Amino acid sequence: MNKESVNILPADKSELPRSVRLSRIILPMILGAGAIVYLFWRQFDPQEFAAIRWSAHTFTWIFIGLLTAVTRDVAYATRLRVLTNREFSWWKCFEIIIIWEFSSAVSPTSIGGSAVAFFILAQEKMPMARTITIVLYTIVLDSLFMLVTLPILFAVFGYDIMRPGAHTFADTGGWGYYFLTFYGIKLGYAIVFFYGLFINPQQLRRFLGWLTNNWLLRRIHVGAVKLGDDLLIASQGLWGQPWQYHLQAAMATATAWVFRFLLISCLIIAFVPTLPLTFTAQFELYARLQTMYFMIMFSPTPGGAGLIELLFGGFLTDYISSPTLSTVVSTIWRLLSYYLYLLAGALVIPNWLRNRTIKTEKAE
Repeated sequence: MNKESVNILPADKSELPRSVRLSRIILPMILGAGAIVYLFWRQFDPQEFAAIRWSAHTFTWIFIGLLTAVTRDVAYATRLRVLTNREFSWWKCFEIIIIWEFSSAVSPTSIGGSAVAFFILAQEKMPMARTITIVLYTIVLDSLFMLVTLPILFAVFGYDIMRPGAHTFADTGGWGYYFLTFYGIKLGYAIVFFYGLFINPQQLRRFLGWLTNNWLLRRIHVGAVKLGDDLLIASQGLWGQPWQYHLQAAMATATAWVFRFLLISCLIIAFVPTLPLTFTAQFELYARLQTMYFMIMFSPTPGGAGLIELLFGGFLTDYISSPTLSTVVSTIWRLLSYYLYLLAGALVIPNWLRNRTIKTEKAE
Protein backbone atom coordinates (compact mmCIF):
# COMPACT_ATOMS: atom_id res chain seq x y z
CA MET A 1 0.00 0.00 0.00
CA ASN A 2 1.54 3.35 -1.01
CA LYS A 3 1.27 6.69 0.76
CA GLU A 4 -1.43 7.99 -1.52
CA SER A 5 -3.76 5.12 -0.63
CA VAL A 6 -3.43 5.90 3.06
CA ASN A 7 -4.21 9.58 2.73
CA ILE A 8 -7.98 9.29 2.41
CA LEU A 9 -8.78 12.09 4.82
CA PRO A 10 -9.11 15.70 3.71
CA ALA A 11 -5.71 17.29 3.44
CA ASP A 12 -6.87 20.11 5.68
CA LYS A 13 -7.91 18.64 9.01
CA SER A 14 -9.99 21.78 9.64
CA GLU A 15 -12.49 20.77 6.98
CA LEU A 16 -15.22 20.02 9.52
CA PRO A 17 -14.72 23.31 11.42
CA ARG A 18 -14.84 25.14 8.08
CA SER A 19 -18.15 23.44 7.28
CA VAL A 20 -19.76 24.95 10.37
CA ARG A 21 -18.66 28.47 9.63
CA LEU A 22 -21.53 30.91 9.52
CA SER A 23 -21.08 31.52 5.79
CA ARG A 24 -21.54 27.81 5.01
CA ILE A 25 -24.78 27.71 6.99
CA ILE A 26 -26.18 30.98 5.70
CA LEU A 27 -25.91 30.09 2.00
CA PRO A 28 -28.40 27.17 2.00
CA MET A 29 -30.68 29.12 4.33
CA ILE A 30 -30.69 32.07 1.93
CA LEU A 31 -31.34 29.82 -1.07
CA GLY A 32 -34.19 27.97 0.65
CA ALA A 33 -35.73 31.05 2.22
CA GLY A 34 -35.40 32.90 -1.08
CA ALA A 35 -37.29 30.15 -2.90
CA ILE A 36 -40.02 30.15 -0.23
CA VAL A 37 -40.37 33.94 -0.36
CA TYR A 38 -40.54 33.79 -4.16
CA LEU A 39 -43.23 31.11 -4.07
CA PHE A 40 -45.30 33.02 -1.53
CA TRP A 41 -44.93 36.19 -3.61
CA ARG A 42 -46.03 34.43 -6.84
CA GLN A 43 -48.55 31.95 -5.44
CA PHE A 44 -49.86 33.22 -2.11
CA ASP A 45 -53.63 33.64 -2.04
CA PRO A 46 -55.04 35.01 1.25
CA GLN A 47 -58.35 33.21 0.68
CA GLU A 48 -56.63 29.87 0.08
CA PHE A 49 -54.47 30.38 3.16
CA ALA A 50 -57.52 31.25 5.27
CA ALA A 51 -59.21 28.06 4.04
CA ILE A 52 -56.42 25.85 5.46
CA ARG A 53 -57.81 23.90 8.41
CA TRP A 54 -55.42 23.81 11.37
CA SER A 55 -57.34 21.09 13.16
CA ALA A 56 -56.44 18.30 15.56
CA HIS A 57 -56.12 16.07 12.49
CA THR A 58 -53.51 18.46 11.05
CA PHE A 59 -51.34 18.67 14.16
CA THR A 60 -51.64 14.92 14.81
CA TRP A 61 -50.22 14.08 11.39
CA ILE A 62 -47.52 16.72 11.68
CA PHE A 63 -46.50 15.06 14.94
CA ILE A 64 -46.53 11.64 13.26
CA GLY A 65 -44.37 13.16 10.54
CA LEU A 66 -41.91 14.30 13.18
CA LEU A 67 -41.81 10.73 14.50
CA THR A 68 -40.94 9.47 11.00
CA ALA A 69 -37.98 11.88 10.97
CA VAL A 70 -36.84 10.49 14.32
CA THR A 71 -37.28 6.93 13.01
CA ARG A 72 -35.11 7.77 10.02
CA ASP A 73 -32.30 8.90 12.33
CA VAL A 74 -32.71 5.74 14.43
CA ALA A 75 -32.34 3.67 11.26
CA TYR A 76 -29.18 5.52 10.24
CA ALA A 77 -27.77 5.14 13.76
CA THR A 78 -28.59 1.42 13.61
CA ARG A 79 -26.73 1.10 10.33
CA LEU A 80 -23.70 2.83 11.81
CA ARG A 81 -23.84 0.51 14.83
CA VAL A 82 -23.91 -2.50 12.50
CA LEU A 83 -21.08 -1.25 10.29
CA THR A 84 -18.88 -0.50 13.32
CA ASN A 85 -19.69 -3.92 14.83
CA ARG A 86 -21.37 -2.08 17.71
CA GLU A 87 -18.15 -0.46 18.86
CA PHE A 88 -19.95 2.89 19.08
CA SER A 89 -22.63 3.55 21.67
CA TRP A 90 -26.12 4.57 20.58
CA TRP A 91 -25.46 8.16 21.67
CA LYS A 92 -22.20 8.25 19.72
CA CYS A 93 -23.98 6.96 16.63
CA PHE A 94 -26.69 9.62 16.91
CA GLU A 95 -24.06 12.31 17.40
CA ILE A 96 -22.18 11.22 14.29
CA ILE A 97 -25.38 10.96 12.23
CA ILE A 98 -26.36 14.52 13.15
CA ILE A 99 -22.93 15.79 12.08
CA TRP A 100 -23.08 13.69 8.91
CA GLU A 101 -26.54 15.02 8.02
CA PHE A 102 -25.41 18.56 8.74
CA SER A 103 -22.42 18.13 6.44
CA SER A 104 -24.73 16.85 3.69
CA ALA A 105 -27.03 19.82 4.25
CA VAL A 106 -24.26 22.37 3.66
CA SER A 107 -22.70 20.48 0.72
CA PRO A 108 -24.04 20.25 -2.84
CA THR A 109 -26.55 17.38 -2.94
CA SER A 110 -24.57 15.66 -5.68
CA ILE A 111 -21.50 15.55 -3.37
CA GLY A 112 -22.98 14.89 0.06
CA GLY A 113 -21.06 14.66 3.32
CA SER A 114 -18.82 11.65 2.67
CA ALA A 115 -15.57 13.61 2.91
CA VAL A 116 -16.54 14.87 6.34
CA ALA A 117 -17.60 11.34 7.34
CA PHE A 118 -13.99 10.22 6.82
CA PHE A 119 -12.85 13.00 9.13
CA ILE A 120 -15.44 12.21 11.82
CA LEU A 121 -14.68 8.49 12.01
CA ALA A 122 -10.95 9.11 12.03
CA GLN A 123 -11.35 11.52 14.93
CA GLU A 124 -13.25 8.78 16.77
CA LYS A 125 -10.08 6.67 16.54
CA MET A 126 -11.62 4.34 14.00
CA PRO A 127 -8.85 2.43 12.16
CA MET A 128 -8.15 3.77 8.69
CA ALA A 129 -9.25 0.61 6.90
CA ARG A 130 -12.51 0.46 8.86
CA THR A 131 -13.20 4.11 8.10
CA ILE A 132 -12.78 3.54 4.37
CA THR A 133 -14.99 0.44 4.52
CA ILE A 134 -17.83 2.13 6.39
CA VAL A 135 -18.02 5.26 4.25
CA LEU A 136 -17.73 3.50 0.89
CA TYR A 137 -20.20 0.80 1.89
CA THR A 138 -22.79 3.41 2.91
CA ILE A 139 -22.41 5.00 -0.54
CA VAL A 140 -23.08 1.62 -2.17
CA LEU A 141 -26.05 0.81 0.09
CA ASP A 142 -27.72 4.18 -0.54
CA SER A 143 -27.16 3.91 -4.29
CA LEU A 144 -28.45 0.34 -4.48
CA PHE A 145 -31.65 1.29 -2.65
CA MET A 146 -32.49 3.89 -5.29
CA LEU A 147 -31.37 1.80 -8.25
CA VAL A 148 -33.33 -1.28 -7.18
CA THR A 149 -36.54 0.33 -5.96
CA LEU A 150 -37.09 2.92 -8.72
CA PRO A 151 -37.57 0.31 -11.50
CA ILE A 152 -39.98 -1.56 -9.22
CA LEU A 153 -42.00 1.60 -8.63
CA PHE A 154 -42.00 2.32 -12.36
CA ALA A 155 -43.18 -1.22 -13.13
CA VAL A 156 -46.11 -0.76 -10.73
CA PHE A 157 -47.19 2.82 -11.50
CA GLY A 158 -45.65 3.65 -14.86
CA TYR A 159 -44.70 7.14 -16.05
CA ASP A 160 -46.97 8.77 -13.50
CA ILE A 161 -44.15 8.62 -10.94
CA MET A 162 -42.22 11.16 -13.06
CA ARG A 163 -45.00 13.62 -13.77
CA PRO A 164 -48.65 13.89 -12.70
CA GLY A 165 -50.98 12.34 -15.27
CA ALA A 166 -48.20 11.00 -17.52
CA HIS A 167 -49.13 7.82 -19.41
CA THR A 168 -46.32 7.68 -21.99
CA PHE A 169 -42.70 8.76 -22.08
CA ALA A 170 -43.69 11.72 -24.26
CA ASP A 171 -46.04 12.92 -21.51
CA THR A 172 -43.13 13.27 -19.07
CA GLY A 173 -41.57 16.07 -21.08
CA GLY A 174 -38.04 16.91 -20.01
CA TRP A 175 -38.45 15.02 -16.74
CA GLY A 176 -38.25 11.69 -18.52
CA TYR A 177 -34.89 12.55 -20.06
CA TYR A 178 -33.61 13.94 -16.76
CA PHE A 179 -34.67 10.76 -15.01
CA LEU A 180 -32.95 8.47 -17.52
CA THR A 181 -29.79 10.59 -17.51
CA PHE A 182 -29.54 10.71 -13.73
CA TYR A 183 -30.37 7.04 -13.41
CA GLY A 184 -27.65 6.17 -15.90
CA ILE A 185 -25.10 8.26 -14.00
CA LYS A 186 -26.12 6.71 -10.69
CA LEU A 187 -26.05 3.21 -12.18
CA GLY A 188 -22.55 3.65 -13.61
CA TYR A 189 -21.36 5.11 -10.31
CA ALA A 190 -22.81 2.18 -8.35
CA ILE A 191 -21.43 -0.44 -10.75
CA VAL A 192 -17.90 0.89 -10.27
CA PHE A 193 -18.20 0.84 -6.49
CA PHE A 194 -19.97 -2.53 -6.35
CA TYR A 195 -17.42 -4.14 -8.68
CA GLY A 196 -14.59 -2.66 -6.65
CA LEU A 197 -16.02 -3.80 -3.33
CA PHE A 198 -17.35 -7.27 -4.10
CA ILE A 199 -15.95 -8.59 -7.40
CA ASN A 200 -12.42 -7.60 -8.39
CA PRO A 201 -10.96 -4.51 -6.68
CA GLN A 202 -7.43 -5.16 -7.98
CA GLN A 203 -8.56 -5.23 -11.58
CA LEU A 204 -10.63 -2.07 -11.07
CA ARG A 205 -7.63 -0.28 -9.56
CA ARG A 206 -5.50 -1.22 -12.58
CA PHE A 207 -8.26 -0.13 -14.95
CA LEU A 208 -8.71 3.26 -13.26
CA GLY A 209 -4.96 3.83 -13.41
CA TRP A 210 -4.82 2.87 -17.10
CA LEU A 211 -7.92 4.92 -17.99
CA THR A 212 -6.59 8.15 -16.48
CA ASN A 213 -2.92 7.74 -17.47
CA ASN A 214 -3.12 10.09 -20.47
CA TRP A 215 -2.83 13.80 -21.18
CA LEU A 216 -6.61 14.30 -21.13
CA LEU A 217 -7.30 12.76 -17.69
CA ARG A 218 -3.88 13.23 -16.12
CA ARG A 219 -5.28 15.70 -13.56
CA ILE A 220 -7.47 13.03 -11.96
CA HIS A 221 -4.98 10.16 -12.26
CA VAL A 222 -3.78 10.32 -8.65
CA GLY A 223 -7.36 10.54 -7.34
CA ALA A 224 -8.47 7.60 -9.52
CA VAL A 225 -5.62 5.39 -8.29
CA LYS A 226 -6.38 6.44 -4.72
CA LEU A 227 -10.04 5.47 -5.20
CA GLY A 228 -8.90 2.05 -6.42
CA ASP A 229 -6.71 1.66 -3.33
CA ASP A 230 -9.58 2.66 -1.05
CA LEU A 231 -11.95 0.19 -2.69
CA LEU A 232 -9.35 -2.56 -2.30
CA ILE A 233 -9.05 -1.80 1.43
CA ALA A 234 -12.83 -1.67 1.86
CA SER A 235 -13.28 -4.92 -0.05
CA GLN A 236 -10.92 -6.71 2.30
CA GLY A 237 -12.93 -5.38 5.25
CA LEU A 238 -16.26 -6.55 3.83
CA TRP A 239 -15.40 -10.03 2.58
CA GLY A 240 -14.97 -11.44 6.06
CA GLN A 241 -18.33 -10.20 7.34
CA PRO A 242 -21.24 -12.66 7.89
CA TRP A 243 -24.41 -12.38 5.82
CA GLN A 244 -26.28 -10.98 8.83
CA TYR A 245 -23.98 -7.96 8.73
CA HIS A 246 -25.00 -7.12 5.16
CA LEU A 247 -28.68 -7.91 5.72
CA GLN A 248 -28.93 -5.69 8.79
CA ALA A 249 -27.10 -2.85 7.04
CA ALA A 250 -29.39 -3.15 3.99
CA MET A 251 -32.57 -3.25 6.12
CA ALA A 252 -31.47 -0.19 8.11
CA THR A 253 -30.70 1.64 4.87
CA ALA A 254 -34.11 0.82 3.37
CA THR A 255 -35.89 1.86 6.57
CA ALA A 256 -34.08 5.19 6.65
CA TRP A 257 -34.94 6.00 3.05
CA VAL A 258 -38.58 4.91 3.32
CA PHE A 259 -39.17 7.03 6.41
CA ARG A 260 -37.49 9.98 4.73
CA PHE A 261 -40.35 10.00 2.21
CA LEU A 262 -43.07 9.04 4.67
CA LEU A 263 -42.47 12.38 6.40
CA ILE A 264 -43.80 14.17 3.31
CA SER A 265 -46.73 11.73 3.10
CA CYS A 266 -47.71 12.57 6.68
CA LEU A 267 -47.64 16.30 5.97
CA ILE A 268 -49.79 15.90 2.87
CA ILE A 269 -52.28 13.79 4.84
CA ALA A 270 -52.27 16.49 7.53
CA PHE A 271 -53.44 19.20 5.13
CA VAL A 272 -55.38 17.09 2.62
CA PRO A 273 -57.78 15.06 4.80
CA THR A 274 -59.58 13.76 1.70
CA LEU A 275 -56.49 11.81 0.64
CA PRO A 276 -57.30 8.08 0.98
CA LEU A 277 -55.27 6.24 3.59
CA THR A 278 -55.40 2.99 1.64
CA PHE A 279 -52.16 1.16 0.92
CA THR A 280 -52.51 1.64 -2.84
CA ALA A 281 -53.05 5.40 -2.63
CA GLN A 282 -50.21 5.89 -0.17
CA PHE A 283 -47.86 3.62 -2.10
CA GLU A 284 -48.49 5.62 -5.27
CA LEU A 285 -47.78 8.86 -3.41
CA TYR A 286 -44.61 7.32 -2.02
CA ALA A 287 -43.47 6.42 -5.55
CA ARG A 288 -43.89 10.04 -6.67
CA LEU A 289 -42.01 11.35 -3.64
CA GLN A 290 -39.07 9.03 -4.09
CA THR A 291 -38.80 9.97 -7.76
CA MET A 292 -38.93 13.66 -6.88
CA TYR A 293 -36.13 13.24 -4.36
CA PHE A 294 -34.08 11.25 -6.86
CA MET A 295 -34.32 14.17 -9.30
CA ILE A 296 -32.86 16.65 -6.81
CA MET A 297 -30.06 14.30 -5.67
CA PHE A 298 -27.95 15.85 -8.43
CA SER A 299 -28.61 19.42 -7.37
CA PRO A 300 -25.54 21.71 -7.31
CA THR A 301 -26.98 23.69 -4.41
CA PRO A 302 -26.31 22.76 -0.74
CA GLY A 303 -28.87 20.15 0.30
CA GLY A 304 -30.92 20.95 -2.81
CA ALA A 305 -31.87 24.25 -1.14
CA GLY A 306 -33.93 26.48 -3.37
CA LEU A 307 -34.41 23.92 -6.13
CA ILE A 308 -36.49 21.43 -4.18
CA GLU A 309 -38.83 24.12 -2.87
CA LEU A 310 -39.49 25.23 -6.45
CA LEU A 311 -40.05 21.68 -7.76
CA PHE A 312 -42.24 20.49 -4.90
CA GLY A 313 -45.53 21.93 -6.12
CA GLY A 314 -45.09 20.82 -9.72
CA PHE A 315 -44.44 17.20 -8.74
CA LEU A 316 -47.53 17.00 -6.53
CA THR A 317 -50.20 19.07 -8.28
CA ASP A 318 -52.59 16.12 -8.35
CA TYR A 319 -52.28 15.77 -4.57
CA ILE A 320 -52.09 19.44 -3.56
CA SER A 321 -54.02 21.54 -6.04
CA SER A 322 -53.65 24.80 -4.14
CA PRO A 323 -50.29 26.55 -4.82
CA THR A 324 -50.55 28.32 -1.45
CA LEU A 325 -51.09 25.06 0.41
CA SER A 326 -48.26 23.44 -1.53
CA THR A 327 -45.89 26.18 -0.38
CA VAL A 328 -47.04 25.76 3.24
CA VAL A 329 -46.50 21.99 3.14
CA SER A 330 -43.08 22.24 1.47
CA THR A 331 -41.99 24.87 4.02
CA ILE A 332 -42.94 22.67 6.99
CA TRP A 333 -41.28 19.68 5.34
CA ARG A 334 -38.01 21.54 4.84
CA LEU A 335 -38.11 22.85 8.40
CA LEU A 336 -38.37 19.30 9.77
CA SER A 337 -36.07 17.54 7.31
CA TYR A 338 -33.43 20.14 6.47
CA TYR A 339 -33.25 23.31 8.56
CA LEU A 340 -33.63 21.29 11.75
CA TYR A 341 -30.35 19.53 10.92
CA LEU A 342 -28.63 22.85 10.27
CA LEU A 343 -29.62 23.94 13.76
CA ALA A 344 -28.83 20.58 15.39
CA GLY A 345 -25.46 20.39 13.70
CA ALA A 346 -24.53 23.91 14.71
CA LEU A 347 -25.29 22.95 18.33
CA VAL A 348 -23.71 19.47 18.38
CA ILE A 349 -20.52 20.02 16.37
CA PRO A 350 -18.80 22.60 18.62
CA ASN A 351 -19.20 20.32 21.64
CA TRP A 352 -18.01 17.32 19.63
CA LEU A 353 -14.93 19.20 18.45
CA ARG A 354 -14.20 20.39 21.98
CA ASN A 355 -14.37 16.82 23.33
CA ARG A 356 -12.05 15.58 20.58
CA THR A 357 -9.55 18.33 21.39
CA ILE A 358 -9.62 17.52 25.10
CA LYS A 359 -9.10 13.79 24.45
CA THR A 360 -6.23 14.53 22.08
CA GLU A 361 -4.52 16.79 24.63
CA LYS A 362 -4.90 14.14 27.34
CA ALA A 363 -3.47 11.47 25.08
CA GLU A 364 -0.44 13.65 24.41
